[in-house]
Amino acid sequence: MNGFQITFFTQQDRRHHGKLLTQWLMEQAKAMDIHGATMIGATEGFGHHGRFHSVHFFDMADQPVEIVMAVTVEEADRLFALLRSEKIRIVYAKTPVEFGILGEEE
Repeated sequence: MNGFQITFFTQQDRRHHGKLLTQWLMEQAKAMDIHGATMIGATEGFGHHGRFHSVHFFDMADQPVEIVMAVTVEEADRLFALLRSEKIRIVYAKTPVEFGILGEEE
C-alpha cells in the first residue's frame, strides 16, 4: 500500500479540550479507523523557537513526544482536515511511504 508516514512533534503537557494533546490525537486516529499509531517519548529536543524541552526526574511535563503513523492518502486527508477544523497547532513531518503487513496473524 502507498501512503504517508506522518510524525507529529509535541510536548507531554500540551492539552486540547482538557485532554492531553497526545492522548486526544491517538484517540482521534483510532476513531478514524487508522490502523495504528505509536507514541514515542524522547529525553530531550528543541522546537522551532529554539527552546529546549526535556524530561526531568520529578517533572515529565516538558517531555518531547512524537506520534508516528502510516496512513493512506485518504486517511491523511481526513486527519489533516480534522486538525484544521480543531485549529490544532502542531509540528509534523509527512513522508511518502510504502507500507503493509507481513506474516500471518497469530
